[in-house]
Amino acid sequence: MPIEDLSRSDVVTAEPETPVTDLAVTMDEEHVGSIVITEDDTPVGIVTDRDLTVRILGEGADPTEQTAEDVMSTDLSTVERGTGFYEAAEVMADNGVRRLPVCEGDTLVGIISVDDLNELLADEQQQFAEIVRAQRPAY
Repeated sequence: MPIEDLSRSDVVTAEPETPVTDLAVTMDEEHVGSIVITEDDTPVGIVTDRDLTVRILGEGADPTEQTAEDVMSTDLSTVERGTGFYEAAEVMADNGVRRLPVCEGDTLVGIISVDDLNELLADEQQQFAEIVRAQRPAY
């Protein structure tokens, strides 16, 4: 199954110069744990709720003086929209990330998270359980 069938196209994005206080407010309002940092629709980094905790609170930095560029992870792992489910899971595992921006060339077109992949697996597990229930004898 191509990852584009699972990814969310409504990616929350911000520019590198966005204040981290704005990022935190946006995460809360949008109910997301990450914001992809873009320049002209090209992902250049990602800021997660953990980044805000570790790189701002953990280091005692003044959040009013920090921007996305100051705290974003720039070693961004991405996948193309035609990437398969297992390959995307492998990229996550190999790079120790829970979120993958989905691109078409250099352009951001979606995002997939480990939670999205887990939800798919849970749905498939439910389908298997229904097959087993339908075929087992009554007790």
